[in-house]
Amino acid sequence: MNAERWRGAVFYQIYPRSFQDSDGDGVGDLKGVLERLPYVASLGVDGIWLSPVFASPMRDYGYDISDYTAIDPLFGTLADFDAVVAECHRLNMLIIVDQVYSHTSIDHPWFAESRTDRTNAKADWYVWADPKPDGAPPNNWLAAFGGGMWAWDSRRRQYYLHNFLESQPDLNLHNPEVQDAILDVARFWLDRGVDGFRLDVANCYTHDRDLRDNPPSGARNAVRPYFMQRHLYDRDRPETFVFAGRLRALTDQRPGRFLLAELASDDPEGAVAQYTAGENRFHTAYSFRFLSKPFGPEVIRKGVEDLFARAPDAWPSWAFSNHDFDRAASRWGAGRGPDFAKTLIMLLTSLPGTLFLYQGEELGLPQADVPFEALRDPDGIAFWPAYKGRDGERTPMPWIAGAAHAGFSTARPWLPIDPHHIPLSVDRQEADPQSTLAFTRDWLAFRRSRPAFVQPGIVFEDGTPEGVLMFSRGEGALRLVFNLGSAPVAPPTSGGRIVYSLGVAADQAGSLLPPGAAVVLEPSPKRPV
Repeated sequence: MNAERWRGAVFYQIYPRSFQDSDGDGVGDLKGVLERLPYVASLGVDGIWLSPVFASPMRDYGYDISDYTAIDPLFGTLADFDAVVAECHRLNMLIIVDQVYSHTSIDHPWFAESRTDRTNAKADWYVWADPKPDGAPPNNWLAAFGGGMWAWDSRRRQYYLHNFLESQPDLNLHNPEVQDAILDVARFWLDRGVDGFRLDVANCYTHDRDLRDNPPSGARNAVRPYFMQRHLYDRDRPETFVFAGRLRALTDQRPGRFLLAELASDDPEGAVAQYTAGENRFHTAYSFRFLSKPFGPEVIRKGVEDLFARAPDAWPSWAFSNHDFDRAASRWGAGRGPDFAKTLIMLLTSLPGTLFLYQGEELGLPQADVPFEALRDPDGIAFWPAYKGRDGERTPMPWIAGAAHAGFSTARPWLPIDPHHIPLSVDRQEADPQSTLAFTRDWLAFRRSRPAFVQPGIVFEDGTPEGVLMFSRGEGALRLVFNLGSAPVAPPTSGGRIVYSLGVAADQAGSLLPPGAAVVLEPSPKRPV
């Protein structure tokens, strides 16, 4: 593995519950992941991000961990995990795994001890606070999944903090002993050969010690009360950088490993700039900028330019879809035709940074329609119908169109397979040279052949027709033109030769670029004098 191979790499996120079931219980598992890794490698990606497979009561489907160093039997064993790591490396792919350090499950032994009284050895391992004189919680903080951020515990006669579900108490990462314990967890997985970590809600690691009230945001009509506050004191605290520095130092002891931080912030570019500044913070980070915003060339350009204006030397990560947000094929591609999924893949993986494709994105899967009675996501159940939760992006992969449950499992899957996904199954697309899957393989092979894509820097061009996004990569080595509008345009493709085209024949791209089409140009070779 090359040092810092993650820079400029394309990763493929696997949500194991929905990838491949190997034992017929309707839930995907590690042996299923192992079985399908050759398929992932065939896409031409550089690595995988594996979502949580750790011991958990699954109230938040693995993001509520009850044992950080154990694999949940639902997914397999540590030996199965080791086999996945070994196979990734045999296939020349990196592997990073989710780590959830902000909170644990209420079932974690640490919390069981912490809640017994106020004097036990782990009494200060979680965030506890006394009630106000009238018995009310200590402040007005609101949880992301609804209700207040404080839950009463009758044993200690105190409130404990939970950013998300009441069953997910927050660790007190102000406490050096807690930091030490978490570093031991990280060391455990690094020693098993993983190439890095995706750090869940990394800007929620610490809180304001004075427990000051959050001010209102002004968003009075938000579906979730959570968004009616500016989260000044329950996240994005400067004390987080102390722990980030310790975690970075541990990771840097193993060359080539890296830390990817997830940052949910009201200031996406500012958060990425802050949390990746210098060598004592995270290596890279992604925000929700392209996961929750309206689509358009101006959105892409502003998001990228704003980040580099704030942090010229930052190495960002980008994604258009993942397990927490509606699939981009529906969110951004609705009404544009099925081939627009190809455009989005090409655009994402042309940006400077480290890129993440979500399972099924290479098939152009739209957001699944999951009826209320089949929902499993507590977030969706709480806010239905205004917000349908995250199950629509978490439904099982369709592998074989004619097989029971699309080849995902021999049993009824934990979430239903959307009938609209069946025609987009892997076996159908394997047989179609015009499919999104075929395009993904072809495009990523081309991308690998051009060093400009893994280099830093991007320059957007002004004066383009409406709906057109144009930029250069690699100090002008490549020039890319995307028609993201709704009408054909005469593209500004002079000054180079077309070396790759999407949605239009290369010999016709100079005259008219249809909606969704894109081209890559290289400077024309100089003629000898």
